[in-house]
Amino acid sequence: MDVYGLIGNPVGHSLSPPMHEAGYEALGLDARYVTFEPDADAAAGAIAGAADLGVAGLNVTVPFKRDALDAVDPAPLAERIGAVNTVDYGPVRKGDADRPRGHNTDAAGVTRALEHHDVTIDGRDALVVGAGGAGRAAAFALADAGAAVHVANRTAGRAVELAEAVPGATGGGLDDLADRVAAADLLVNATSVGMESPEETPVPAEHLHGDLAVLDAVYAPIETRLLREAADAGATTVDGAWMLLFQGVEAFEIWTDEDAPVEAMNAALRAELE
Repeated sequence: MDVYGLIGNPVGHSLSPPMHEAGYEALGLDARYVTFEPDADAAAGAIAGAADLGVAGLNVTVPFKRDALDAVDPAPLAERIGAVNTVDYGPVRKGDADRPRGHNTDAAGVTRALEHHDVTIDGRDALVVGAGGAGRAAAFALADAGAAVHVANRTAGRAVELAEAVPGATGGGLDDLADRVAAADLLVNATSVGMESPEETPVPAEHLHGDLAVLDAVYAPIETRLLREAADAGATTVDGAWMLLFQGVEAFEIWTDEDAPVEAMNAALRAELE
């Protein structure tokens, strides 16, 4: 039996176990997905210890995504983003490497969620609101897929710093948000606004328009105020559960070298969110 899992602190709220186990069941794989909750300063030890236990792969969530970089051989994209959320022990188990390979599948979560909804990225103007971990993944993902990216953040300096690392990107504060949204084809909310207070939104309704595609990284609730008002404006909307799903799908495929059963994993995820 192959064992995969998640390290984070806390992890009790995670939706990854039912999503991944639905995938194993759909493909008839002899595998299980478990969670680990090491101390906040124990990321490197936990990643090394999982290898000693024979774990085949790990997802990594807060607060360990940055610390995990030092415990793995990071793939180029993970190194550029500055965070690892998927660890693959395959190279170590095969004797091809001394350290596991570290990936960032949050970026694929963004692009695959948009592509699943027939949203074109290449050649489009993309606005990413938020310069934290999700914002970094979104900005790199969209730029690599051919979009012109602008990062807007409440603290303008963080947006500018991120934009300087992303090819061709620009960054700034929220003072010109109306103009930025008006000029955008794609809008990604990479903040937590709308999660703890469902009636809050990072973008006022009057700025939204029908030529937008809007992806909200918030998945609880599934329909945020931003998505509801974007739909009312005629925009294409993509809820955060799709991003969560496809980052998991990408990890599943890295670990198993199989095409993930997307429908089965999506059904399991959404059943947990109902």
